[in-house]
Amino acid sequence: MAIARVSSKGQITLPSAARRKLGIKLNSRVEIEVRDNEIAVRPVKSISEVYGALSEYAKGKSADWETIRAETMRAVAEEVVNEDRQ
Repeated sequence: MAIARVSSKGQITLPSAARRKLGIKLNSRVEIEVRDNEIAVRPVKSISEVYGALSEYAKGKSADWETIRAETMRAVAEEVVNEDRQ
C-alpha cells in the first residue's frame, strides 16, 4: 500500500507502481468513484485503445461468438483470481 499527500489544490500523485500496473500514462483518463468511506480510481479506455478489437471477427478470421465469450469469461476470471492473490 502506498500513501499520497493531498496538495492545497486537492490533488494527489498516483504512485508510479500503481500507474504502471493499471497502464495509466500521461494524459490517461481515469474514473473516480466514491463509495462509503473510500475513493476508487480506475483507468478509462479511450476509443483509440479499443479500436480494432473485433476486426478479426469482422473479417471472418475469428472463432464464433460462443468461443469468444467463453475465452473472455475465462480471462476475466483469471484476472479476478490474480487480483485476489495480491
